[in-house]
Amino acid sequence: MKLLLFVTGRGTGGDAVIAYNILKTLESRGIMGEIVLDYSAQGYYFKKHNMSWLKSSIPAAGGHAASKLSLFKAGLKTIKAVIVGCHLIKKEKADGVIGIIGGGSVIGCLSAKLTHVPAVGIVSTPTDTKISLKCNNTILLPESPFFTTKDTINISKYHVKREYLPIREDIVCGDKNNILDKLTDKYDANKKSILFASGSTLFEDMAKAARNYARENDDVNIFVIGAPLHEGINEIIDHPNIINLGYVNYIDDLYDLVDLAVITDDGLTLHETIACKIPVVVVIGVKYGRYHGLSKIFEGAIIESNVDNITYNINKALNDYSSMKRAVSKYSRDILESSEKIIDFISSHII
Repeated sequence: MKLLLFVTGRGTGGDAVIAYNILKTLESRGIMGEIVLDYSAQGYYFKKHNMSWLKSSIPAAGGHAASKLSLFKAGLKTIKAVIVGCHLIKKEKADGVIGIIGGGSVIGCLSAKLTHVPAVGIVSTPTDTKISLKCNNTILLPESPFFTTKDTINISKYHVKREYLPIREDIVCGDKNNILDKLTDKYDANKKSILFASGSTLFEDMAKAARNYARENDDVNIFVIGAPLHEGINEIIDHPNIINLGYVNYIDDLYDLVDLAVITDDGLTLHETIACKIPVVVVIGVKYGRYHGLSKIFEGAIIESNVDNITYNINKALNDYSSMKRAVSKYSRDILESSEKIIDFISSHII
């Protein structure tokens, strides 16, 4: 049994991590899978794990931030990309396809349809959701517009399942003692610790949120992580109350240290923090104005905020900490089990 995992993006961010987690869970069950990336993808995340990948054409339309123009341009590229995808499926003699988010889902699912190979689409954007629901069995991730739909039976003639993003189960096994020597003299073990993060990349509005909070509060440890999107961001977070850790490879241990996470309204970081039972404040619109409304999905575990009122909402979270902690604990187990549940679905409908 051999499955091809068509993956959107450059092979560096959250989509790559999702694909990797799915692949490793497949392999743990003795199922062979291979990653497929766009010709232009650097694949740094897979290189880090000493993995190779197949290449095909997987045009990106910008995901949730896609404009009509970018969708149109991606649509023109799709026909050629699907033909290339079909050739790859036949060449590799694949038994099935998993299309993972955005272009990965669109090209993977359409290519599988034309080659009469079973497929499962794992979707999160409006475009990939619509196409996958029409073509094959589908897993709706929380950012998909249909995730909150109560009746999944009538939205597609195929099987549909809602599921959280697949994360590593050992994400909850970090130990803060492993990183104490990496922290600066600014760190005070007697204070609560707050993490500001927008994924592996630090976006400007998240940096501004950290700066705004640091100006008014010196009674907590304020950690900021992520490689800055541009050089000017380092100036924004250059503040005596901010501990700038940059890009980190010890996130598990950091999760064990922090009491509250201030993050974006999307992606793996949100799922990881909730799995680690860390209450969350999400800063809306940090990534190109996106808003997913995930506070409705994780009710009671998340407080929404804008950059301008970040101090008020963080202090509100700290005041309501016990109730938020109870709420976040309700979702932890389901998130940790998501990888296995996704593979159960794939096994039922492909293998």
